[in-house]
Amino acid sequence: MDFFGITLFGSLDGGVLIAIACVIFIVGLMLTIKGGDWFVDSASWFAEATGIPKFVVGATIVSFATTLPEMLVSVRAAMNGSAGLAIGNAVGSVTANTTLIMGVSLVAMAGAIKRKEFSFKGGLLLLSIVTLTILSLNKLLPVWSAFILWAIFIVFMLSNLIEGKKTACLEKQCGFDKKQVPSKITFFIIGTLAIVFGAEFLVSSGKTIALGIGISETIVGFTVIALGTSLPELVTTLTAIRKKENSLSVGNIIGANIIDTTLILPLCAVINGKPLPVDQINLVFDFPVCIAACAVAIIPTIIQGKFKKWQGFALLTIYVLYLLFLVLNEIGAVPLV
Repeated sequence: MDFFGITLFGSLDGGVLIAIACVIFIVGLMLTIKGGDWFVDSASWFAEATGIPKFVVGATIVSFATTLPEMLVSVRAAMNGSAGLAIGNAVGSVTANTTLIMGVSLVAMAGAIKRKEFSFKGGLLLLSIVTLTILSLNKLLPVWSAFILWAIFIVFMLSNLIEGKKTACLEKQCGFDKKQVPSKITFFIIGTLAIVFGAEFLVSSGKTIALGIGISETIVGFTVIALGTSLPELVTTLTAIRKKENSLSVGNIIGANIIDTTLILPLCAVINGKPLPVDQINLVFDFPVCIAACAVAIIPTIIQGKFKKWQGFALLTIYVLYLLFLVLNEIGAVPLV
């Protein structure tokens, strides 16, 4: 099993390895569930205590925390000169976040959202994906493109800061209790770490168990591993659904997607020191699916000022079809390129 790039228990026989993997899987599940509770509770408290909208908190603080694993893995890969899969992984993560995670959220908690709060940031997400697609048309993402994508990220962050400053209230107005700050920050950090490590335990042990019982590596790659990169966002969303924190969940997904495309990818290109390669399948399949998914999630919501359950079901359908075609392409049944 590999944990953050470190191989452990490699010398054990298959039966013992699967048994250990099952224990680690249970530990990982417990960590992510409890970590999600602490994480969402702390973020929700911060929003209520400061008066900053939960959507903004989800799009900034929560998003940075949930994308931390992807950022660390991508930066490490770029530093080792292995950033070739960065674009496919980032776009795949945005697609999974939008289709699976937002799909689940909308099916469970479709409803009104503040149009002013959502429209600009949703539009920025669509802009970032379309811009990334255009910049990649030559099958290379140039190093200089980092500055264009970073400009979108800066606009996104400034909009959040301005909105947060406008709505933030004074200590007396919000009933802000300074005594609670240390414990809330502690639980936020512990919750983040629990989700990060729990997700890593779940993915690594899940892969070991699946391969150990005879599931093909291709299927494992497109299910366990693909889901694993978005697991922190999924845990946060499921916890938010349980606690009826829809704005926090949607803000997290939008923010995580923008961070993936406009911060992490450009950072990989700059660290790598040369253009990032873009596979043909990214151009003809991954990018179009990602744009379509974001359009389904964002455009009707901007027009209507609310989410509809049909959007959730449509996004989940796109996710299932996306995975199906990737698997069929991998085994040669339906060549996409």
